[in-house]
Amino acid sequence: MTVQEQAFAQALALAGTMEEQQQRLLEVLCRSAVVSLTAQLRDGLSPKDCLADFTAAASLMALAAVSEAGEKLAVESFTAGDVSVRRERNSAAANCLRYQARVMMMPYTRDPFAFLGV
Repeated sequence: MTVQEQAFAQALALAGTMEEQQQRLLEVLCRSAVVSLTAQLRDGLSPKDCLADFTAAASLMALAAVSEAGEKLAVESFTAGDVSVRRERNSAAANCLRYQARVMMMPYTRDPFAFLGV
């Protein structure tokens, strides 16, 4: 089983019941998370060197993205007179998942801080 397949399987297990369309989206987002996290790994490390944390972090990142995608589609209120549509986004859950993924991967990733010349 590839790292992407493991991340997807773990994300499915964490997500519970999902529609087929959401599962396809989750699979694509897992693939994207694996690519993103791989690019952030310190030199000399591969996803297999930190497999358990890597797959968990990738699955959490993908679930955060799916969560936000669902929130973006949700309409909080709709008014017919003078037509107004209001959407509210509270991505606290998605931010929490992303934060946990970052913390999990800290020992394996490069320091994101860098000085840039002006």
